[in-house]
Amino acid sequence: MSSPAVPSVLFVCVHNAGRSQMAAAFLTRLGGDGVQVRSAGSAPADAVNPAVVEAMKETGIDISAETPKVLTADAVQSSDVVITMGCGDACPYFPGKRYLDWKLDDPAGQGVQAVRPIRDEIERRVRGLLAELGIEVTP
Repeated sequence: MSSPAVPSVLFVCVHNAGRSQMAAAFLTRLGGDGVQVRSAGSAPADAVNPAVVEAMKETGIDISAETPKVLTADAVQSSDVVITMGCGDACPYFPGKRYLDWKLDDPAGQGVQAVRPIRDEIERRVRGLLAELGIEVTP
């Protein structure tokens, strides 16, 4: 008997420098091998927001080596779940995909103190997504 395919999740925001990077990092950490994770931006920044890097470091997750990636139609087509975070009409839509829109404050231009509550809400939502997908959280 073959095992079912691992679900694929794509997180999308405008700059791929904050929210989508945090969400991808949490899903990668908490979902382990049970999920395939991607993130991208409709207008990627040059680098991940330093306050986001610092806030994630506080949770034991180092995203300092991550770089913003451009959103492609292929990334959307090869994902089972597409989670948008404020990219509006720039996010391509393909029938048959599951789309979720997470309304979250944008950490752009914010200090680490402002990023922490956004980070914590993203972790909460990622844990909920894992439960919905039936994926056990990796300790």
